[in-house]
Amino acid sequence: MSEPDHREPTPLEKNQAVAEWLEFQLRQVRKRIRELQVQDEQERRRRAAAYAAQRWKIQPQRSNATALLHRGNCTLYPTDAGYISREDAMVALAEPDIQPCEICWPDTGLLS
Repeated sequence: MSEPDHREPTPLEKNQAVAEWLEFQLRQVRKRIRELQVQDEQERRRRAAAYAAQRWKIQPQRSNATALLHRGNCTLYPTDAGYISREDAMVALAEPDIQPCEICWPDTGLLS
């Protein structure tokens, strides 16, 4: 019986193996980057939702309807801008031409 041939890989074979390994590593890193980007976007949305939940917004008056005060996360008036503070919301509710939204009830807990 003859022994198997145990030859050293050529420099070309060594470099091809290294290139394959590096390509594998690059695919793994890119996959991880995509995962982290998704996590970052989810965290950004969670923070934005938490911020909106602690704010209020005023829907401007239209024709002969009164202006409405909404909680920041009320979907009846979806906007990501123009949030006001608790103090400003209390002042707004004291105005005769601004009414609380009957869906999100922004005045609940606001005046207590």
